[in-house]
Amino acid sequence: MTNPYEILGVRRDATDDQVKAAYRRRAKATHPDSGGDPEAFSRVQKAYELLLDPVRRKVFDDTGYDVELADPIDLQALMVIEKLVNQLTLDEREPGTFDPLSRMRADLSEDMRKARFSKRELERHASRIEHHLERLEKRPATDILGSMLRARIKAISTAIGETEAKIKASERACEMLYDYSYEVDIQEGEEGLAVEDQSGPALRNKRDDRPLWVVPTAQEG
Repeated sequence: MTNPYEILGVRRDATDDQVKAAYRRRAKATHPDSGGDPEAFSRVQKAYELLLDPVRRKVFDDTGYDVELADPIDLQALMVIEKLVNQLTLDEREPGTFDPLSRMRADLSEDMRKARFSKRELERHASRIEHHLERLEKRPATDILGSMLRARIKAISTAIGETEAKIKASERACEMLYDYSYEVDIQEGEEGLAVEDQSGPALRNKRDDRPLWVVPTAQEG
């Protein structure tokens, strides 16, 4: 995420007057008419607009994200998390009786597993079509069959790109959720299980070395 405070070189508690003064300095240095970088100048303008908008500034201060400045992959990850939050709000179980973070990470893990499988299948399908296309030796001047096969390969390539973007968004969503933890109430009859679980720290530490959402490779099973 691009930080507007860093772009303008101001503190997070900067006043509007300080933001305006910093903008004038940065704009003068980055303006294309002065030999500056157009992209840098655009970032300065967007940062200035964000910090002078009290609503957008508060949202950024609270979440660290803004639609205008966020990387596309971050926005996609936020949409993934939004879907998980929607599922959580519809869950009628009492808070503290289950771990919603565990459910979110499990859902992300499953989504990534399916997406990776789908990508491999698409790649294999595209490879088969390419091999068919290579074996077409004699062709008429109007190569209808070749044109259709090439169009199919292009469509599959687009689908692979969309699947890769979905995987990256899920991975980024996992990173955003990484530092969260959730307190689950211990129910009656579970105290013994908790004590028993503490008897195997070596096994538990080995299990905890890998985040819940990391999908095992085929070799790992």
